[in-house]
Amino acid sequence: MPIGDEVLANFRQQAEKKQLYSERKLKVGIVGTGWIAESHIESYMRQPDVEVVALADLIAGKAAAFQERFGVEGARLYPDHKTMLASEQLDAVSICTYNVAHAECTIDALNAGVNVLLEKPMSVTLDEAVSMIRAEKKSGKILSIGFQPRMDENMRMIKKIVQSGVLGEVYYIQTGGGRRRGIPNSTFIEKKTAGIGALGDIGCYSLDVVLPAIGSPKPLTVSGYTSNFFGTSTEYQSKADAARFNVDDFAAAFIRLEGGIILDFRIAWAMHIDTPGDTIILGKKGGLRIPSTDCWNGTVGGPMKLYSDVAGEQVETVIPVIESAGPGLFDRKIRSFLDAIITGGKAPVPSEEILHNQAILDGIAKSAELGREIQVVIPEV
Repeated sequence: MPIGDEVLANFRQQAEKKQLYSERKLKVGIVGTGWIAESHIESYMRQPDVEVVALADLIAGKAAAFQERFGVEGARLYPDHKTMLASEQLDAVSICTYNVAHAECTIDALNAGVNVLLEKPMSVTLDEAVSMIRAEKKSGKILSIGFQPRMDENMRMIKKIVQSGVLGEVYYIQTGGGRRRGIPNSTFIEKKTAGIGALGDIGCYSLDVVLPAIGSPKPLTVSGYTSNFFGTSTEYQSKADAARFNVDDFAAAFIRLEGGIILDFRIAWAMHIDTPGDTIILGKKGGLRIPSTDCWNGTVGGPMKLYSDVAGEQVETVIPVIESAGPGLFDRKIRSFLDAIITGGKAPVPSEEILHNQAILDGIAKSAELGREIQVVIPEV
């Protein structure tokens, strides 16, 4: 067979999995009924073994409007997550609040003996992430982080390629992405709700493209930079949004990881270019180019390309995009979380695997504020 087909055959894997459902309806609550909760409720309502029994939101009337819009009949409404947890016997909660509330809601749910599916980013700070993992371990419950791109076969292909050894020892990675224009506004642009901006919103996705593939090595040092030239400008924002904008709309960093790997990172909600560059993984035996996307929240931006030497010749192997079949990524995220609850298995996106992702985000923010390189210190969990 052609060299390209031979290489690709090493990574192809076909597996049929029979879906198992709970013998009883799993009782689920949703904390925070904003736009991301819409995807959660739609997916839960497609699962035959789930009953959404409770909705909580701090804003008066918001949960009721959400309930009416999606026809969540019989679901009880609560003014906050604490009241909901005290009043219900839940199997699981989806936490869909703004970023700064992630830690408190998650810890309280775990302490109440409830499994948690937490939207990304995991938290605003590293200390929050550590506290959440400690609460998870103490509770014995599942905490899964909402990175649905992990469910995409193209993203899984990246890990297969790297871990097959075809690239050899990896020494340099460039990753990132962003939008020429795409500031989400709403609660995303204020520190009091979001904590961080593009860095956490889509930067966490771009990091998760590469970190699992290389074994999630520990970050050692970070030299970070952030800016918000677009978000604070009335040329690109309304006067009201520009006035309240106080997070980052662009971030870049140079990160040293364990194992001698260098990570070159950049992310943007707005910039004067279509992309800050493709994701590139360089190894001593080969290289992999992964076409960029607006924000890495789904699949790859096009066919990947593997660069290597074969019999003394420089070879380029195109990795075709794997077309998705069956449920969408969000349904896969929800279903894998439910399956872990039913079987007592491992969280589909384990919190400890996201810890180093969060440590990098935290390090970039701190380094940018200090204007210098910092060491990353991760407490024991």
